[in-house]
Amino acid sequence: MSDKHGAFVWYELMTTDTKAAEAFYDDVVGWTSVDSGMPDANYTLFKTNDLRVAGLMTMPESALTMNIPPAWLGYVGVDDVDAAAKKLAKLGGTVHRQPEDIPGVGRFAVVADPHGAVFALFKGDGEMPDIKQMDPGSIGWHELMAGDLATDLPFYQEMFGWKKDEGIDMGDMGTYQLFAHNGAQIGGMMTKHATVPAPPYWGFYFNVDALDAAIARSTAKGGKVVNGPMEVPGGAWVVNCVDPQGAYFNLVAMKR
Repeated sequence: MSDKHGAFVWYELMTTDTKAAEAFYDDVVGWTSVDSGMPDANYTLFKTNDLRVAGLMTMPESALTMNIPPAWLGYVGVDDVDAAAKKLAKLGGTVHRQPEDIPGVGRFAVVADPHGAVFALFKGDGEMPDIKQMDPGSIGWHELMAGDLATDLPFYQEMFGWKKDEGIDMGDMGTYQLFAHNGAQIGGMMTKHATVPAPPYWGFYFNVDALDAAIARSTAKGGKVVNGPMEVPGGAWVVNCVDPQGAYFNLVAMKR
């Protein structure tokens, strides 16, 4: 297996107002946005240190008619998209969009785990940008609010070879289970609390220099804090937010 199999390799925001979202994230996270230059595609790239880190596009009409809210989507690298989609379905997941090619970019499929948390499978035609997890403007953490940790963790282990890491006791909220890829911790998952109205979902933490200043930039531009800020094991500070169009996102920093 390649080292990209099971790694998060891309992130994409589908939203209702791309111009507003572009200005928001450039300001809050410190990204630089540029047009992708892809023919027949209105697709914006977010860059950090001149490396592509995420994409931005208008929500397709089909998603709007289904009342799907703006959201971030994570792409997990696989060695074979078609084989991975078949395996996922066999393991109880759902293939929402069958594997298809993006000319000159790669092949992808939009899928969901057995409890409905949506993500994408991806195999690139060329080299993916090699962005380190802790780099400024990179995605420092991946978090699954799972339908049921006891069955979802084995699903992802079987799909991507993720390794079960340390489990953190969160009291009434249950266990926050860390997971690793190629020997490095890349995220955590826990069973979503029954009081949270959203269906199971993946969340992504964007690295910023200092948390309070980033929260202030977000609030000034219409973002809302839904939880935090709070300190997490390892000394980092995190906050869970919603952007002005309603997409859920998170920030992480080593200092307030």
